[in-house]
Amino acid sequence: MRELLPLAERIAATLKARKQTIAVAESSAGGLISAALLAVPGASAYFIGGGVVYTRQAILALRDTRESMFEGLRGATEPWALLMARTLRSRCSADWGVGESGAAGPTGNRYGDPPGHAWVAVTGVVERAVSVNTGSNDRVANMYAFAKAALQLLAETLEK
Repeated sequence: MRELLPLAERIAATLKARKQTIAVAESSAGGLISAALLAVPGASAYFIGGGVVYTRQAILALRDTRESMFEGLRGATEPWALLMARTLRSRCSADWGVGESGAAGPTGNRYGDPPGHAWVAVTGVVERAVSVNTGSNDRVANMYAFAKAALQLLAETLEK
């Protein structure tokens, strides 16, 4: 996880300076996004909460979440990652939200996406999302790649 720390430290410094907060909803990154942000000393100043919402069942357990919110959507897509970021941001009353959904591997997901495919999203005063395609079936490497992409997108968004 040490390779994620420089990005997390940049993000932490910006959020602390602005007195802003973040919430994270991740799935195939398995908690690495949150772990990197929490590894920075003083994380309680900006990190409200996060969750590994790996299944629809986990998402539906969130307060005020219902099946109709997901109608016509599927995981590992831009709209899904944005919805996850918006939902956790709203539930936590955070300034910023991060969402991630993908297929870590070694096989693809049930929707037909290949391993190494994910979408990461950031929501706040602006919204941005990017796709990640590693071309690899290495589960652990993909999890780190997804976390790095999410942190990179967040850092870039905060710096604009």
